[in-house]
Amino acid sequence: MSKSALARATGADRSTVSLLLSSDEGRLPNAQFAAECASALGVSCDWLLGLTDRRERSADVLQVAMRIEEAARAPSDKSIYRWHEEARGYKIRHVPATLPDMLKSEAVLHFEYGDFLGRTSDQAIADMRDRLAYLRAPDTDYEIAMPIDALESFAAGEGYWRGLPSAERRVQLERLARLTEELYPSLRLYLFDRKKVFSAPVTIFGPLQAAVYVGRFYLAFRERRQVMELTRHFDGLVREADFEARHTPRFIEGLVVPD
Repeated sequence: MSKSALARATGADRSTVSLLLSSDEGRLPNAQFAAECASALGVSCDWLLGLTDRRERSADVLQVAMRIEEAARAPSDKSIYRWHEEARGYKIRHVPATLPDMLKSEAVLHFEYGDFLGRTSDQAIADMRDRLAYLRAPDTDYEIAMPIDALESFAAGEGYWRGLPSAERRVQLERLARLTEELYPSLRLYLFDRKKVFSAPVTIFGPLQAAVYVGRFYLAFRERRQVMELTRHFDGLVREADFEARHTPRFIEGLVVPD
C-alpha cells in the first residue's frame, strides 16, 4: 500500500504518514491513528508498534488459537481421522469418552453407535479396522489414559453399558487385554483413579494440536502453549496411574468373568 493510499484509508494527511514512516526519532502515532492504520493494513496495533511478533488481529489470533469443530457421534469421525494422519510420527495422547474406539469389538460398536448419520455400523467397523492398522504402523507412539472405574463398570455391565450381554463384554475385555499386550510398547494403556485426578475426553496430536471432546463439538487448540498445557495435564494422568502400562493386560484379564 502506498503512503497516499494509507492516508486515504485512515483519513490522515499524506504528510503525517510520510513523517511517521520516515522519522529517525522513533516517533509513534497517537492511539487513534495507530488503530486506523492497523485496521487499514489488516494487522494488530501491537504488531504495528513492535510489541509482538504476531501480526494477526486479536480476534484472528483467538480464532487461530482455538476453534470449534463439529463432531460426529461416531467412531469414524472425519476430523479425528484427519488429525491422526497429520500427526503421523508424533506421540499421540488420548483420553477416550468410553473405551478407546480403535480397540472396540464389533459387538460393542454396534451397541454404542448403531446406524448413525447415514452411515452403517458396518462402515464404522471398517473404519475402525483402518484405525487399528494405524496403531500397528512401525512409527506409532500412542498413549491412552482412562479411569479404572470406567473399565470396571464395563466389566460389570453397569450404567452406560447396561443392556450389553455379558458374553459380548467378555469378548471385548479379552480383545482389549490381547491388543494392549500385543501392541505394547507402541500402544500404552494407563488406568487412573478418578477420585484423585479427572479428565474430560481429549486427544493431543504431538505438538501440532489438541482436541477436547464436548459432545457435538471439539474444542481444537493449535497454540503451542495451550497444547503444552494439555500435554502436561495428560502426563499427570499417567503419573497418577495405578500401575505401569505393561501390567494393564493382566488387570483386564482379571476383570473377565468366566462362563
